[in-house]
Amino acid sequence: MSSSSKSHATLRYTTMRLGVFVGCLVVVGLLAQFGVVPSGIGKSNPLWVVLLALVISAPLSYVLLRKQRQAMSEQIVDGVDRAKDRLAANRSQEDSIA
Repeated sequence: MSSSSKSHATLRYTTMRLGVFVGCLVVVGLLAQFGVVPSGIGKSNPLWVVLLALVISAPLSYVLLRKQRQAMSEQIVDGVDRAKDRLAANRSQEDSIA
């Protein structure tokens, strides 16, 4: 994977995750509109549709976005490792001054 695609892994994963949720929201909204799924009780319809879309999109994202989640994880680990290296370098610099 190239450096530039790795640097945007978190943004890519988040965008794709949001896309999966919006797709589920549209599908669940249509299914509720046509009576295929219950539309909630009274005025709870919008909240019901959003919650149902969240419940459906979570496992779909887990399965469909595995590669993007792995790339995001590698990006985060690389960032943490760089921060640890900088901290260790700063500590050794302070020790040599004192």
